[in-house]
Amino acid sequence: MKGFAMLGPNKTGFIEKEDPKVGSRDALVRPLAVAPCTSDIHTVFEDALGPRENMILGHEACGEIVEVGSEVKDFKVGDRVLIPAITPNWSDVYSQAGYATDSDGMLGGWKFSNIKDGVFSTRIHVNDADGNLALLPKEIDPAEACMLSDMIPTGLHAFEMAGVTFGDAVAVIGVGPVGLMALRGAVLHGAGRVFAVGSREKTVEVAKKYGATDIIDYHNGRISDQILEATNGQGVDKVLIAGGNAKDTFEEAVRMLKPGGSIGNVNYLNGHDDVVFNAGDWGVGMGHKTIHGGLMPGGRLRMEKLAALVVNGRIDPSLMITHRFEGFEKIPDAIELMHHKPADLIKPVVICNDID
Repeated sequence: MKGFAMLGPNKTGFIEKEDPKVGSRDALVRPLAVAPCTSDIHTVFEDALGPRENMILGHEACGEIVEVGSEVKDFKVGDRVLIPAITPNWSDVYSQAGYATDSDGMLGGWKFSNIKDGVFSTRIHVNDADGNLALLPKEIDPAEACMLSDMIPTGLHAFEMAGVTFGDAVAVIGVGPVGLMALRGAVLHGAGRVFAVGSREKTVEVAKKYGATDIIDYHNGRISDQILEATNGQGVDKVLIAGGNAKDTFEEAVRMLKPGGSIGNVNYLNGHDDVVFNAGDWGVGMGHKTIHGGLMPGGRLRMEKLAALVVNGRIDPSLMITHRFEGFEKIPDAIELMHHKPADLIKPVVICNDID
């Protein structure tokens, strides 16, 4: 198989490897479409995971099954499938405890381009196929299906962790694709007022389409000052973090949060940084301001439910796709877009119509 890989720190390129071995419960998939993620940029250029050599990148894809293991019951060769970015080992004890993302160790459910080769490959290995794959509904375009791998489930996990409920005032920090989905999830769950913190014209435009009621631009001053002023000093019930650095973002989030409020963080932080916020803003440790951070859950059931949101028009992933590339060889071009983030970018997708 051929794959686009991290050759070493700050180095990428195409490499050849043997096709993955398919275990009795696994599947092998050829990609129909793939999408790069900011996490790929963190991995290659920011040392987020530590040194990796010749590791194929990518964790967002949909595809067609080309081989299944002998114990796979619900999928067959030729099925078009959704592939979640997180593929837990569902028989692990952490999965049984309700923390499948930490099966096989903390964050061990995140296997693609972390502990094994990712999806930017002509063959994608999926462990525990019956538990992790989902059929790709015919109504969903393969490019849009890539948004179901990570962007949609990660964004929605932010509002789940924060516990958004009807009528809440919610602030979403960072309205890239994950933040846009956090915003949309809050709207679907009944948020009354939704502040989108962002400045790029394209993302602001889409944030409004997804239901943002207010736009906060950090160029106009501290975001917490702006939100406190807009809420007559009360702040917001929930903060969803999908962007920013460890220090400034959490400091602002805690400051703008009401007593008894919750923060849901799905932002991929630099593992070398400290999360910092003021103890007074946290009610000197007793303000009942709760911080949650978690890796998106994976699994077939979740993918099927998320796909239903798309099929029935509750979420329109096409609004996030700003750049489309044709052909597997265009993966480096899409990666470069994510690396340099031009103003008109939200999400690029590569259509892999040239893979047998």
